[in-house]
Amino acid sequence: MKYITNNYLETVACGQKLGKLLQPQDLILLDGDLGAGKTTLTQGIARGLDITRPVKSPTFTLIREYQTGRIPLYHMDMYRLENSSADELGLNEYFNGDGVVIIEWSQFIAEQLPSTYLRIKITRQTALQRQLEFQALGQHYQHLLNSLFQDFDKK
Repeated sequence: MKYITNNYLETVACGQKLGKLLQPQDLILLDGDLGAGKTTLTQGIARGLDITRPVKSPTFTLIREYQTGRIPLYHMDMYRLENSSADELGLNEYFNGDGVVIIEWSQFIAEQLPSTYLRIKITRQTALQRQLEFQALGQHYQHLLNSLFQDFDKK
């Protein structure tokens, strides 16, 4: 399923709609080139989770935790993982924990991912426009995606 956003605010709004639907232990994988809008979408998801703290890219910290919303958000960036072991990060504790996990550059830990998740590939169409391509693995995420697209149709 694909969705087009025409500017920064629409990308944030898309994330916010998704965030309102998320539950503890939901896993979102974000794919896209540098500057595609992964962190922008995450900012919207955080708003949907009622997180008021500014959301920043976790590029140099690997994991940023936001505990102040409806449910916690764990925003991860595996791009700089390089030789470090993902085992050392305790990912299973996050996957089975009390919050939503968002992972950018998940291909670097593909072998350690659970079998079900929602993957969103973000592609820059123009300077402002983004295409979001959603792939649901697992029945829960398919239902989540159906609810999200029903919400999009209400525009």
